Amino acid sequence: MTTQALPSALAAIVDDFQALSEPERLQLLLEFSEGLPELPDRLKDHPELLEQVVECQSPLFLTIETENNDAGAVRLFFKAPAEAPTTRGFAGVLHEGLDGLSAGEILSVPDDMPELLGLTRAITPLRMRGMTAMLGRIKRKVAAASRTQA
Repeated sequence: MTTQALPSALAAIVDDFQALSEPERLQLLLEFSEGLPELPDRLKDHPELLEQVVECQSPLFLTIETENNDAGAVRLFFKAPAEAPTTRGFAGVLHEGLDGLSAGEILSVPDDMPELLGLTRAITPLRMRGMTAMLGRIKRKVAAASRTQA
């Protein structure tokens, strides 16, 4: 699969990963973990507004919000512990690659997109499942939000 099917920001991230060797890919993933934004104050004190991705080995929580404007941009919010850099890193990739896109753009991302990062030999299959589950959860939440707004 090529990156042509991906939104441009996500395609650029995948291209960056694919241009590197495996050890360098892990380093890039760690850089994404450091760049994951903190939750806004309105969500920090309200864990009930976040949904846990139970397939992740580390406790990862996420939610989405859809902006009430013509573009209907989807905003992504993640909570992942600093001591879980792999999980945080993938959340960072998804945040940077998908945040602010339309529901349609997010829903068009192939489910196996995490495999394009070239990390399948560098991290455990369980962690890869967690990454795929994170994307799946985002897409389910976006689809549900789209149905309620239609």
